Amino acid sequence: MAPFLLLAQVIRKGECAISGIIRSEAGEVLPGITVVLEGTTIGNASNFEGNYQVTGIAPGSYKLLISGIGFTAQHHAISLQEGQQLKLDIQMKEDLQQLNEVVVEGKSIKAEIEETGFAVNVVETKKASLQSIQTNDLLNRAVGVRVRQNGGLGSSVNYNLNGMSGNSVRIFIDGIPISTYGPSFSLNSIPPSLIERIDIYKGVIPAHLADDALGGAINVILKKEMTNNLTASVSYGSFNTQQASVSGMYRDNHSGFTVRASGFHNYSDNNYEVWGKFVRNILANGRYDYVRAKRFNDAYRSSGGQVQLGFTNVKWADQFFIGYNGSDDYNEIQHGRYMSIPYKGRFSTSQAHVLNLSYQKDDFLTKGLNLSFNGMVSDRNEIINDTVKWNYNWFGEKSIGLNGDPILRPDGAQQGAPTLNHIDRNVNTFRSGLTYTFNTNHKIVFSHMFYSIDRNQQDMRKSAVEREFIGTRDLTKNISALAYEVEAFNSNLKANIFGKFYQQKIDRIDPILIKENGESRKTEDRVQSNRNTFGYGFASSYTIKPRLLLLFSAEKAVRMPSEGEIFGSPGDNIVENIGIRPEISNNLNIGFRAGPYGNGLHRFNIYASGFLRDTKDKIVQRINPRLNDAVQTDPFENLGKTKSIGFEAELKYELDNNLNILLSVSRFNSVYNLRYDANGNEYNNYNQQLPNEPFFTVNSNAQYTLNDLIQKNSAINFNYSFGFVDRFYTTWLEIEDFRTPRQFIQDVGVSYVFPNKKFVVSADARNIFDKQAYDNFAVQKPGRAFYLKINYTINNF
Repeated sequence: MAPFLLLAQVIRKGECAISGIIRSEAGEVLPGITVVLEGTTIGNASNFEGNYQVTGIAPGSYKLLISGIGFTAQHHAISLQEGQQLKLDIQMKEDLQQLNEVVVEGKSIKAEIEETGFAVNVVETKKASLQSIQTNDLLNRAVGVRVRQNGGLGSSVNYNLNGMSGNSVRIFIDGIPISTYGPSFSLNSIPPSLIERIDIYKGVIPAHLADDALGGAINVILKKEMTNNLTASVSYGSFNTQQASVSGMYRDNHSGFTVRASGFHNYSDNNYEVWGKFVRNILANGRYDYVRAKRFNDAYRSSGGQVQLGFTNVKWADQFFIGYNGSDDYNEIQHGRYMSIPYKGRFSTSQAHVLNLSYQKDDFLTKGLNLSFNGMVSDRNEIINDTVKWNYNWFGEKSIGLNGDPILRPDGAQQGAPTLNHIDRNVNTFRSGLTYTFNTNHKIVFSHMFYSIDRNQQDMRKSAVEREFIGTRDLTKNISALAYEVEAFNSNLKANIFGKFYQQKIDRIDPILIKENGESRKTEDRVQSNRNTFGYGFASSYTIKPRLLLLFSAEKAVRMPSEGEIFGSPGDNIVENIGIRPEISNNLNIGFRAGPYGNGLHRFNIYASGFLRDTKDKIVQRINPRLNDAVQTDPFENLGKTKSIGFEAELKYELDNNLNILLSVSRFNSVYNLRYDANGNEYNNYNQQLPNEPFFTVNSNAQYTLNDLIQKNSAINFNYSFGFVDRFYTTWLEIEDFRTPRQFIQDVGVSYVFPNKKFVVSADARNIFDKQAYDNFAVQKPGRAFYLKINYTINNF
């Protein structure tokens, strides 16, 4: 959780206090805005979250002065009774004349992060929280980001950042890996209304996110407003999709005791239509019958919630919380990696119970030393259920052979042999961080993450004797990072140099029952390994002009293979590969940011960056072109050498705070870069584009706001988005049968904000022209769909 920098003040008995949040007219939180009582020395400034608090005020009448560079000063007359805790939220108006005359030093969090030198984009969620969209949909609109999803709600998701994908990209919730929470908790479990912003790092990862994220990191920052509030939303849409969420916070201003809680529920039948060259029934004579059908074994349900109890803004801690997070899901599995063979009756269930403790304190023991700690202990359980023996077509009917009898699956179940596979995981994640600020220009950052997983699995379909044996898989990982940050030349130059140490140990034991001479004896197959290596990097930015910033970052990045890549994942049709090696990549980003340009009516920003990813032992799932194999299970493997060169660009335009237009493009050439084998023969795939990678994408989004149209102080927001994905091959065989078509997807929506700003109704139409949308291995995603959402918020109760 992000630190609160300026609020740790003690409220004494009988004294009064004023607190609230300061925002711009556009809704952005504003740090560095001063709030003082005129004629006194009593005052404070807003922190990076826009929150301010002024304490130590005697009862009486005062005039409050609120000011900040680039904004028009405000005066508020207030009267305070003994012990009163006044809540006062403030909206600042830009002073255009002052903006033209001086360099504005007070910057939003978004601007501060995007000017650090890293290839990073910050996605703000204020406007998106009013729409019927999921967090992944919001990410998919960001420049250089492609969310890869194997179908509808609840299906497997991975993320592509400029050619790096899968587990090369790590997902964090307030700096904690989301994998800790288990598969039943995902980014789509968190509605945009609970998110303050999303930081997207590409290629080069800062030290405070100590992890082996080789290709990038997505860090979701949850809202931490210090006002008592309650928010609830519910939506319903096509394919019987139901989503609901509720969140709230209560803080006692005298003691600092704070309670945070939230819950969610998602459900969808996912019975959308699929069609085209990848959807075909195999007739009894072996011929293909291309059909248009509804998915029939793809329902998904997830529910969960969390509660945190602790203290905020007290003398001994800025934040201290003890919490619990629980989630549960049910997920029907429609097919394997490809859509060639539909399943019926194969599903998985999972549960996760997570206990967590977090602590943050600025000026810990000494001024300038900031401490943070997050610890999580989780118990996760998963069951893969697959016992149906018949073969099915895309109409959900049993396939019939030439003799008129139903066709049986080759091994007795939809995917291999019948199974009731129970997988239990105990996962521990501990992250600690120390930041020491010598002065405004020099800082040292240290971060360490410890991760361990103890995994046991047992197939209850096996015999009683075999069930006496339980296979174990243990993995531990330590990652340490040390960084030095400096600002020079009147803060025009910002530089960050860092080093990282990676260590990982694995231990796998599989029991074996050997029968000899009519007798059985027990033995075990055991594999152990212990690897460690170093990485390092550098990021810098230089301000040529007040509105022109150059960016440069580079890193030798390392990623240790994940649990699923090493030990396999039965629910995702992945088999284990104990010998898989870490992947190492030399990543480089060079770019610039320009803007905002224009006057108060018209404003626009430009961002562009070129990048290089030179990777050794890239970890990918083995690509098998035999689409109709009865058993579609493959391991992850090392791909030798690959190289990705490309660029991304983004243009933002604003018209009088009413019209916002965003256009982004990303294109790269990601090729197999190993030319010769051990015998000197040239590989067939040398210099060939990597399959299953969407290498050219374009996204645009426009939103227009009409104020006071129906009711005074109300607002209507119209939004439109467009996404283009160029065609790409799904296997190494470059033939049209294995190639997706070009995709042009368009969405529209409208939301109405009632005058009290508490009640919002929105309606969205997705993929309005019902175009085919494809992703991983040509799995088709939902077509045209409609959604309605209601959002209600109570603040300052």
